[in-house]
Amino acid sequence: MAASMSSTDSTGGAKPQIDLRLLEAARKGDSISMMELAAQNPSILLGTTPQGNTCLHISSMHGHETFCNDVLRLNQSLLNATNSNGEAPLLTSVTSGRALLASALLGHCHHLGLREAILKKDKDGCNVLHHAIRSGHKDLALELIATEPTLSQGVNNCDESPMFIAAMRDFTDVFRKLLEIVGSAHVGSCGNNVLCATVRNGNPDNNTPMHLAALWGKTDVLRVLLQHDWSLGYAVSSDDGIPLFNYAARRGHVGVARELLDHCPDAPCCDSTGWTGLHTAVVGGHAEFVAFILESPHLRKLINMRDCDGDTALHIAVQNCDTKIVAALLSHRDIDVTVENNVANSAEWELDTADAKTLNWNEVSMLLLQADPHNAASIYNLHKEAKQELIDSSRKDAKSLTQTYTSNTSLVAIPIATITFSAAFTLPGGYSNDAGNEGRPVMAKKIHISIILDCRHLSNVFLTFCRLHLHHSKVGGS
Repeated sequence: MAASMSSTDSTGGAKPQIDLRLLEAARKGDSISMMELAAQNPSILLGTTPQGNTCLHISSMHGHETFCNDVLRLNQSLLNATNSNGEAPLLTSVTSGRALLASALLGHCHHLGLREAILKKDKDGCNVLHHAIRSGHKDLALELIATEPTLSQGVNNCDESPMFIAAMRDFTDVFRKLLEIVGSAHVGSCGNNVLCATVRNGNPDNNTPMHLAALWGKTDVLRVLLQHDWSLGYAVSSDDGIPLFNYAARRGHVGVARELLDHCPDAPCCDSTGWTGLHTAVVGGHAEFVAFILESPHLRKLINMRDCDGDTALHIAVQNCDTKIVAALLSHRDIDVTVENNVANSAEWELDTADAKTLNWNEVSMLLLQADPHNAASIYNLHKEAKQELIDSSRKDAKSLTQTYTSNTSLVAIPIATITFSAAFTLPGGYSNDAGNEGRPVMAKKIHISIILDCRHLSNVFLTFCRLHLHHSKVGGS
């Protein structure tokens, strides 16, 4: 005797409960048992589970194609039956990953003219094409499009069209077929669309497809869009007014910038805060992009432009102690090293906040000194401060080593450490005592790599000493 179950149909009326013998036959794909039960009572096939699933739904979940065919020979109306999730058996077969069975059920629906069964959506607004694409069943998706093109117009509750999902998954064949259908929906989630998907958008921001193409280096996509409408090159992001040029600079995409400027030679290169594409490239350390700007005559205005803090690109490069970019900027004939920011600091004073423990610090300071010898006094003061800071730091490090090993270490480690770090900040030739030139380096216009080599050599001496001492300590302790 079947256990009592209750469910309702789409009108709220009670549906007949499924016979447990039929439920078991559907689960196992037992057509013989199903047909014996139906021979005794044909209406038994209309029973449902509490979830609203018929025997056709259950067999579809398990991929029993023979069982499904046998059931449909007895009652074709089951193709239109929907469960509590709004799924017809065709949709259930796809959500269950039964692509081959779904193809067979699609054939039944099409042969019988049951378009409604093909177009049904689940409670999330997804039709069978949404699920086929999302689950990666490309062949089934192409078959669905060919059989029922109207599926392309479906938009689910997340505002996703089948075309958007296909573009996100990079299913080119499916995407092209959908493009051929007049009226195909192209919207996507969070205000995005198919163009956003083609440039690998996955973030719910307000950037245009143009910005995304620039950010991800999609030069070909950008070219097509600009050829279609060149005015798109003047777009800025809706939240902070960042232009396309800056997006390209963020990732160092020179090809994108060149393509943009070929179509829009006066494309904006500065956001609402005064931050230019050159600032952006410098921060990212994109030396090639910086070189592209410096070599482009129509972008020369960017070289000395200030941001909202008054900083030029040179200020930023010095802060980062980026030797290569500082040298590139200083080599341009339009560079003005005297430009001061909002706190009256020219670029060399950014060394005060930069990390003085790097060898690049000394190289950058020498580059600035060579570019503007009149700043010798300022750089001399910065050298003194940095030198003292490093000496103090080295003494602390040496003291720590002596505590770790022996008190004898300090007698050698401190002088070596002091000499090591002093060498890195001793300008070649010393400083002049001549009237009018007090404090100015004697060889201010020459950069000596020997400073760096001396520093490295003495550092190696110090490290070698420590390693030998540690070795002897271990040997003695053993």
